[in-house]
Amino acid sequence: MNKIVVIGSINTDMVVRTAHIPAPGETILGSSFFITGGGKGANQAVAIAKLGGHAYMVGKVGSDVFGEQAILNLQYENVDTNFVYTDAQHPSGVALIAVADNGENSIIVASGANSALTGDDVALAEQAIAQCDFVMLQLEIPIDTVAEAINLAKKLNKKVILNPAPAAALDDKILQQVDIIVPNQSETFLMTGIEVTAIGNAERAAAWFHNKGVNTVIITLAEQGCYVSGSSFKDIVKGYKVDKVIDTVAAGDTFCGALAVALSEGKTLADAARFANIAAALSVTKKGAQASIPLKAETDAIFFS
Repeated sequence: MNKIVVIGSINTDMVVRTAHIPAPGETILGSSFFITGGGKGANQAVAIAKLGGHAYMVGKVGSDVFGEQAILNLQYENVDTNFVYTDAQHPSGVALIAVADNGENSIIVASGANSALTGDDVALAEQAIAQCDFVMLQLEIPIDTVAEAINLAKKLNKKVILNPAPAAALDDKILQQVDIIVPNQSETFLMTGIEVTAIGNAERAAAWFHNKGVNTVIITLAEQGCYVSGSSFKDIVKGYKVDKVIDTVAAGDTFCGALAVALSEGKTLADAARFANIAAALSVTKKGAQASIPLKAETDAIFFS
């Protein structure tokens, strides 16, 4: 089984479904409420596990009921939690999420223990990193921890996948060590100043990342699919169309996890992107974050059809 280490956030998502996302100062009634496992790191680890990989999760939770449940949720999904640490000084991370009837969402995150994850914590997982195919990171943990994790991964000659979410200004030294970067359109704009609305703009944005030293750039384009720019392939990989969008929460995380699994299986860059598009599309047909992530069998059924 292909091994992938995910270093990142672990949250508890509190989700309210609404007719529309409220405007500033507006109070509206929600139609339903539920609590589920979330956090970009945890979501990506679950995606890897559900889509056929072996996921190691490196993260931190609080010494509270949310933290206990988050670890149980990860273990239920067959994610290795030996490097999920408990912090008595900080509460577990939570996300308050409004999901509109059209599937769009608005999210507020209180990082809690995620903000206390350190480079020393990551170093304790060195043995797992040494055995893995890829190291995957996001930006819901401290940037210094991200930098130290990337340094360790490169010291061990591992490929690094970075999902720069939420978008942040990154030192060029960090980007130079990233093998694959996976931003969405808004993250691409915030980082490069280039609004990706056409393939020409996507090419320009990809070139910006390449000039910073990133080998492979994959810009996700929601239902349109993604723009891929690597040494072996440069083009749009079309998205997979579904009949109805229920909830877009964790679609990007599903894409990232699926991409890592596909690449670790030896798929070409274009095929890995197509596999990831399919998995992400299937995820928006169900509510919730981790609960919406499809299994490998249903994703393969479409990929090989």
